[in-house]
Amino acid sequence: MATGAVAFGHVNLRAPRELLELLELLELLELLCRFDVEVVGLRVGERPAFRSFGFWLYAGQQDVLHLSEAAPQEARCATPVTTFDHLAWRCQGLGAVQRRLQRLGVPFETARVPGTGQIPLFLRDPAGNGVELNFEGPDA
Repeated sequence: MATGAVAFGHVNLRAPRELLELLELLELLELLCRFDVEVVGLRVGERPAFRSFGFWLYAGQQDVLHLSEAAPQEARCATPVTTFDHLAWRCQGLGAVQRRLQRLGVPFETARVPGTGQIPLFLRDPAGNGVELNFEGPDA
């Protein structure tokens, strides 16, 4: 029997309502949700009945990205000093995704990972978070 981590769970992006209002981005969570559905290809799925506003986004049957409003007593900063660079997603359909990004007007950069055959696309979500869409195998 394995001990410790055995699989990736999820990422949670949170911001307090006051900050969202201050930045005139009250709909930031909706924007992020729409981006991750339309651009990344996740889907909105079931979320427990928390008191806070938010979404759980799924890749297949796994909830992988939680977007949620921070509680009033939580101290959150929109631009913390951090080592976070980007979220990476394993993807399929490179050509179709590139066309979708172009159609939606989402800027992206294409790269190649030396020696692996992987082709990542790098872009930013509406909150400025880095996103990598990674294609490998015959798809790349």
